[in-house]
Amino acid sequence: MIEHLNIQNFKSWRDTGDIRLAPITAFFGSNSSGKTSLLQLLLMLKQTAESSDRAQVLNLGDERGLVDLGTYPDLIHAHKLTEPLAWQVGWTLGEPITISDPQHRAETAPLTDKRLRFDAEIAWENNGAPGRGRAVARKFTYRFGTGAFGMQRKPNSKSDYRLQADGAHFKLVRAPGRAWPLPAPIKCYGFPDQVRAYYQNAGFLADFELAFETLFSNVFYLGPLREYPQRQYTWAGARPTDMGRRGERVVDALLAARDTGAKISRGRGYKLQTVEQRVAEWLKVLGLIDHFEVRPIQEGGKLFQVIVKRSSDAPEVSITDVGFGVSQILPVIALCYYVPEGSTIVLEQPEIHLHPSVQMGLADVFIDASKTRNIQIILESHSEHLLQRLQRRVAEEILKPNDAALYFCTTYKGESRLDELELDLFGNIANWPPDFFGDTFGEIAAMNEAALARRAKQEAG
Repeated sequence: MIEHLNIQNFKSWRDTGDIRLAPITAFFGSNSSGKTSLLQLLLMLKQTAESSDRAQVLNLGDERGLVDLGTYPDLIHAHKLTEPLAWQVGWTLGEPITISDPQHRAETAPLTDKRLRFDAEIAWENNGAPGRGRAVARKFTYRFGTGAFGMQRKPNSKSDYRLQADGAHFKLVRAPGRAWPLPAPIKCYGFPDQVRAYYQNAGFLADFELAFETLFSNVFYLGPLREYPQRQYTWAGARPTDMGRRGERVVDALLAARDTGAKISRGRGYKLQTVEQRVAEWLKVLGLIDHFEVRPIQEGGKLFQVIVKRSSDAPEVSITDVGFGVSQILPVIALCYYVPEGSTIVLEQPEIHLHPSVQMGLADVFIDASKTRNIQIILESHSEHLLQRLQRRVAEEILKPNDAALYFCTTYKGESRLDELELDLFGNIANWPPDFFGDTFGEIAAMNEAALARRAKQEAG
């Protein structure tokens, strides 16, 4: 689980400060307040980790990717290319890493930890032509236990780097021979192959790179704009990793889970369910439909249709013939129960096109997925109804205050600012920002004043 995030000079954020991430983390705020940018930094790192281009420092994406950030000058805060882009991300590992000094095993105790932190700093290097240049990894560091291992570019050099190993019980030992300079890092987080060749005891550094890639391979994203439902779907056995950016692979995912026999545990005392059964149950609990099923049009064929019933006594119809909200929430729920346990899900406006009561229920979906499957949810939202349900569940002791990290984003003089909402044991927010979801009381007061004025006018006439 990602536990910590700090970003400097990224889009509207000059400095986010330290952000605590919890099993359920939600960012609220007005439009263009910087909420989405916080998610985009994580998506950019996922794209970079999964890119096949080892020389590309950051994969900023395109229209086919998870996020399209344009060019490096586009994403740097206030377009100040003299300022570095920097971030720190800390997370809990699925399994602890143990490193030891192979040169002195008997004298040096190994380092073991389940937490890892990664810091990086990216700079813009101008090649002399106006507006032309490239992003370079100035330095990066993995902080593990008492040790810090990384690379930093040498002063006054554009190509040579030095290896760092600070605070650990052992030092990295150069192999015999000429001390050849080290080339640039792989992407923004990887040690070049020469590190393992030039140092006798640097093999363990690959464990940090693998941990970074594993973290972001288990980050899954669903965007705010989702596909319209279809009357029929074609499935030829594909097993997608997620629902797709627009939820377009949700039926593929449900059929793949059915084909593999995947089961969902709801905890002690409950029967195992298929992913499809769990999704269908939530759709019913949320009051959207009574029955949900993905059914082949012809037995053994590749064409399928999604059949639903509005109520127990209603006829079966296609998902295209019920409210639009069903198709919009379907990939959100399915994603929570399809991805591997321990994954992190990033969501933009999961409440879009949903009735307020369903928005509230969506919070319960997230709480259940977090508790039963150890899923981390990181979302940005405009829904006061979703927030109120989270507050209620804290008051009811269903959700612990520390298991929710709630933030409010604002802008001031062109910079985004972040405030963590102080949630007490009773679900109350002690530092509720003014006009959090608009001036509701002001609207009511203005409506009452207008009504009084209108009555006075009618009586006078």
